[in-house]
Amino acid sequence: MRDMTQSAKLHRQRREGDGLPVVFLNSLAADLGMWDEVLAGLPGRAALTWDMRGHGRSPMTRESGAPEVSAQDLANDVLDLMQAEGIDRAVLCGLSLGGLVAMAAAEIAPDRVAGLVLANTAVDFPPASMWQDRRRTALDEGMAGLAEATLTRWLTERFRASHPERSAQILRMIAATSPEGYAACCAALAGGDGKAALRDFVGPVLVVAGAHDVSTPVARAQEIADLAQAAELVTLDAAHLSSVEAGEAFASHLDAFLWRVERGRG
Repeated sequence: MRDMTQSAKLHRQRREGDGLPVVFLNSLAADLGMWDEVLAGLPGRAALTWDMRGHGRSPMTRESGAPEVSAQDLANDVLDLMQAEGIDRAVLCGLSLGGLVAMAAAEIAPDRVAGLVLANTAVDFPPASMWQDRRRTALDEGMAGLAEATLTRWLTERFRASHPERSAQILRMIAATSPEGYAACCAALAGGDGKAALRDFVGPVLVVAGAHDVSTPVARAQEIADLAQAAELVTLDAAHLSSVEAGEAFASHLDAFLWRVERGRG
């Protein structure tokens, strides 16, 4: 039996509501605030958002201070949180690192995953050397050495110019991430591989791509759609952080997907 005491340390926000719950999984260097626009577009829907280890208000857990964690470690965190919150079954909606973790959770406990929403993500994230370099930068220089470059990948220049306040919030979110937490989770991206999990998952999958995403281009989203047994691919007018830049459209597609899953038409 798994030790559930660690899940209590992870910061989460539970929203009571109707329908099948949605559990949201964050990107690297993000906290649960990255889902604000999507949640606003799903009024009344049951949802759980949370901060991954070493992100937002969640401390490093279990291997406190450990140099790295895996996608499976983070997936077990998701499943532990669901159990602690009394959520037997949910749709997992993950962006970037969150998508990789969602795939791992579906492999570990497929009966608890009613569907997957995989946004701006990929089945793997080579080269590993890139994540090792970013890990070293975070530990040696802090997040200040990564924040600006991350923001330019996450949001288009057009969005940053037209939404300066929200863009500034996202920049502060990135910069406030624990360097140790960021470094630890880089290992999940360096070593993660969701291909087998995706091939074996029999439930419905919604793949969300960003037309201007240079981190996980549309071609990587198409790879997910081709590997999955039952997938739909939508492309939004956004860069990597589509949940913010195209939150209304994201929520609309997610709502339609949930409707189909709940009626057995996923």
